Amino acid sequence: MNKTKALFVLVPLVMPLANLRATPQDDQFQRIAHDYIEGFLTSNPEYATELGDHRFDDKLTDYSAGTRAQELARAQQSAAAAEAFNDLSQLTGANKVDVRLLKDNVDNEIFDIEELREWEWNPLVYNQSLANSIYLLVARDFAPAEQRIPNLRKRLEGIPAVIAQAKANLKHSPKIYTETAIEQTQGAISLVREGLSPLLNQRAAGDRRDLGPIQEKTAKALEDYKTWLQKDLLPRSDGDFRLGADKFRKKLRFALASDLSMEEIMQRAQADLAQTQKAIYETALPLYKKYFPNAGKATLEDKKKVTAAVLDKLGEQHPDDNTIVSYAQKLCGKRPTSPNSTTWLRCRRSRLRSSLCRSSSAGRGLPIAILRGRWSIMAKHFSRSNRPRKIGATQRKQSFFREYNNYMCRDLTVHEAMPGHYLQLAHANEFRAPTLVRAIFRSGTFIEGWAVYCEQMMAELGYGGPEVKMQQLKMRLRVICNAIIDQGFTLKT
Repeated sequence: MNKTKALFVLVPLVMPLANLRATPQDDQFQRIAHDYIEGFLTSNPEYATELGDHRFDDKLTDYSAGTRAQELARAQQSAAAAEAFNDLSQLTGANKVDVRLLKDNVDNEIFDIEELREWEWNPLVYNQSLANSIYLLVARDFAPAEQRIPNLRKRLEGIPAVIAQAKANLKHSPKIYTETAIEQTQGAISLVREGLSPLLNQRAAGDRRDLGPIQEKTAKALEDYKTWLQKDLLPRSDGDFRLGADKFRKKLRFALASDLSMEEIMQRAQADLAQTQKAIYETALPLYKKYFPNAGKATLEDKKKVTAAVLDKLGEQHPDDNTIVSYAQKLCGKRPTSPNSTTWLRCRRSRLRSSLCRSSSAGRGLPIAILRGRWSIMAKHFSRSNRPRKIGATQRKQSFFREYNNYMCRDLTVHEAMPGHYLQLAHANEFRAPTLVRAIFRSGTFIEGWAVYCEQMMAELGYGGPEVKMQQLKMRLRVICNAIIDQGFTLKT
């Protein structure tokens, strides 16, 4: 099977009506998009694996200067070619949208290589190859073990070369990045030594023993890298983690695919902060009176105290190591006899449609198309909630589960599954266009925006009662604070 067909099996290009109206310019753009995407996936094999394109599962990213120069030249060539389509009237159908998405992502790659240059100062860049590349082959059951294990071996064998490139490239890292990389490298060591079992146990004992020496060699290379991070890079990690205003503005535009200025975002965030603080207090007050019936007037007027006390009280009802997965399955609807977001949505379909139609934040048409007639989609859902990583201190583990309490889990299920990420991405996967631009370069703004909107919509319509609404508003406060902190910590003063 050739490379094109291998990828098209994953995302078929079926759009006959658009093709009937295709122009010569459409054909030209589709060739440009195809060639750029092929080069991009070849240069980013871990991302290809994540997308479901398994042609490069035995490869790791090459972080050498020569490869970067080739990637820059390829991106610049694609950018120049895409300039021929400034007049969108030359294109038809989905191509009118995809050409703008392609231009943004090509320009973003050029910005990353020419200006951001993260490979020089951010050791976390290399963890895509050192850990995620392995995890994707083990955790995803996309092919039999006998097909995945040879690629796993190749990637394990390639890790020492990535480590050598990291050591050669990293200069003046910010201290916080190096400290985080040290912690994550320990996670990579544990993954290589202990986390491959789910895949390797599917093979005969002889095959597992055959991979053992490679595992140990790779683990020792990662241990050496961790020591280098601690003793070499960390003492000279004197870099500034702040991007500065100029780079931040550019990165923000690419991240949001929007010309919205950072000043406007800050203004909106501060206004939304005040509104959400008011809303969470108003939601908390009746609950506070319920839980603390003897509270005096002065206490009831203390907005911070009331809100914090209610959140603490709700945190008392939480899952633990042994119940978190089964509880998430109930909430997702894997057990149809239990109350869950899917059942709740079915019962309130008409109210949801009215809410979506009224909401300007939901947009016109699209949310209705996404939700209409799709309430049974969760039958195929698998829970994204995993057991939390092993935490040494009991206090930290207890804090984790108080945070992800029963009510927060319900809000999280809405965000991650129904009708949040799972539903939206299930429909996104059904989209067909002449190019793979939208399949490869996903809109984080829309994906996260949709999930956060669903949290708000479900809470406002009463899902889970005021207790779940408290968690939704708390998460909204976190998002708002992220926007404010992002600018405060990133901009040079």
